[in-house]
Amino acid sequence: MLIKSSTTLRNEYDKIVGLSKAQQEPVYITRNGEGEMVFLPIEAYERREAELTLLEKLLVAEQNCLDGAPTYPLDAVAAELEDIYAEV
Repeated sequence: MLIKSSTTLRNEYDKIVGLSKAQQEPVYITRNGEGEMVFLPIEAYERREAELTLLEKLLVAEQNCLDGAPTYPLDAVAAELEDIYAEV
């Protein structure tokens, strides 16, 4: 975990960007010794957002199963998709 002050961010922006990108991890920015913000490379942010989206979908699917929604075996779904694509 990298922790830098807001003054360091202001004075050494390019260095912090390079460090964060090289290590692919967030830099925690503080002001007056208190945490204020997280500085994160865009690639890491997008990966995190994709992971959260997937987890949300998995949670919905799990809840649907618990609520008694019907489930289908993979081979049945694959066969149905093959039939649909054969018609096109």
